Formats: sequence, C-alpha cells, structure tokens
Amino acid sequence: MDYSKVKDKIFSDAPEVDFSHAREMAPYLEEPKAMYVGAPGKRGYLDLGFELDADGKSILRQLDRRAPLIVQQELYFDEELPGMPCVYILSSGGPNVDGDRYTQNIRLKKDAMAFVSTGAATKLASMKYNYSGMVQTIELEAGAYLEFLPEPIIPHAGTRFICDTRMVVDPSATAVYSEIYMAGRKHHNGELFKFDILSVCSHGERPGGEQLFREKFIISPAEAPVREVGVMGGYDVFANVIVMTPAEKAAEVYAATEPFIDRKNSLAAGITHLPNNAGLLFKVLGMEPGPVKKVVREFVSKVRMAVKGVPLPEEFPWR
Repeated sequence: MDYSKVKDKIFSDAPEVDFSHAREMAPYLEEPKAMYVGAPGKRGYLDLGFELDADGKSILRQLDRRAPLIVQQELYFDEELPGMPCVYILSSGGPNVDGDRYTQNIRLKKDAMAFVSTGAATKLASMKYNYSGMVQTIELEAGAYLEFLPEPIIPHAGTRFICDTRMVVDPSATAVYSEIYMAGRKHHNGELFKFDILSVCSHGERPGGEQLFREKFIISPAEAPVREVGVMGGYDVFANVIVMTPAEKAAEVYAATEPFIDRKNSLAAGITHLPNNAGLLFKVLGMEPGPVKKVVREFVSKVRMAVKGVPLPEEFPWR
C-alpha cells in the first residue's frame, strides 16, 4: 500500500502545522522511529464556531474535529451566565507524544459568548526524536465574550513542546485566555524542570490586521537555570492570563487587582497593561496547581464582573 497517498487523502482538508521557522526546535527534527510526524491519530484538528441563534442564544454552530481531539455538544451549567455554552476539549490519545501536531480554532461571531476548557490536565510525554506542536487561533467579532481556561500542562522529563496562539479580537469584544504550566511531575520522584524545552508564543491583533502585542518565552532548563530570582525562583507552577478587552474594562479590572507576594501560602501574582490598549496581562506563581488555579479564577471573575456584571461561579469540587 502507498501510505503517502493515504496520508494525503486523510489530511487533504486539515491544515499543516509548521514550526520550521522556530530556530529553538531545530535540534529536534528527527523523524520518530514509530509513527511518523502527524500520522493519523497524531494530527489533531479542532474547529469551534459559536454564534447567536434566531432567539439570541449562544450556541455551538460549527464543530469539526480530527482524532485525537474530541468535543461533544455544548452544555449550559453556568448558573451566573445560564445562556453561555460550555465546551470541554478532550483527547482520546492520552499524553502528547513525539511528532504530535495539533490545530485548534475558536471563533465567536457578533455578541456570542462561550466558555472553553479541557477535560483534564494536558500531559507532555518524554520525547526522544521530535517534538509536540500546537497552533491555536482565537477570533472574536464585535461584542463577543470568551473564557478559554484550559487545565494545567504537565511536561514530563525529556519532553519538547511548542505552542503558538494567535488572538484576533474586535475592540469591543473580550477574550480571556489562560495557560498554567507545571514544572513537571513533582510527585513522581521529584521530576522538576527535567524537560528539554517549552516554547510558548501568544500574539494579539485586530480583525483588520493591526498588530497589538507579542509575548514569547522559551524555557530550556539545561541551558538556562530557572531557579533564579526573576524567573521561577523557588516556585513550581506558572500561570499566564491574557485579557483582550476594551480599555475602560481593562482599567476597571486593573484597579480592582492588587499584586501580591504571599510567602505563607507560597503564592505571588502581578498585573500589567498590554501594549496598544489591548488589555491586561496577569501572572501567577505558586507551588501547587490548585491554589494557582484559584487565584486565576478570582482574577477572571473580576473580568467577568466588569464585562458581564456577574462573577465566576464556584469551581466544581472534582476540578
């Protein structure tokens, strides 16, 4: 059988995930000895489109997916915003492995709203030859509101991961996107900062193409120590929250948010404005994911209060 033809047929309508421009991944380009880069089941694709129906209710109108990424129908369980569809991204393939490539698109049309998360933490397995890469595009039209709050990412020893997130947000819309990175499997033989590389880039723009900001961090513990002051210091968990929102809403949230260092509970948080009146950047450091998630949710609740007039509900106990 000519597997190249099978491959072309399977992925003829799925976008290529290409990180050839990323110089930091150049040492990790060897083809895996088992399943090749982007093989069936290793090239996940997800396209979510939210809009208002004829009755003005936000619904998941567009859903396209490729294994191992899975999304089922939207749920409406948020008691504070009962009209907001809630969607969880699942994976049938277990942890990200050597040569995985993922594409995730989330689009909200005018005045639509949505909450998106993951069903569990994302684990990055040890990798010997290649790397795992993900491209995300978030697009919001006028008046739209999105909370994209995935569960933490856990890098195993020897893993390589690169992610590029593009946010295209109308000036009147609000997009909240959080990332939580753990140092590793802390309670698995103290596996902290043993991964090879994490490369994470997020950038924002307006629908017309105006570039607003770009943030990129490359973490390679073997090459640059992370236990220094100004990097991770003595902390093990890092959260990054990007809020693109109108300037007056950003000012309200900024005024309501106090940066702090809580040495008793080993937590710290800080906030700053994004360039070009794009919104806010909020960062949290901690020792365990639970307390860090709690601080993130408290901050996101302030954003929701400013934009929607209601707080975030209490997190489910099993989350």
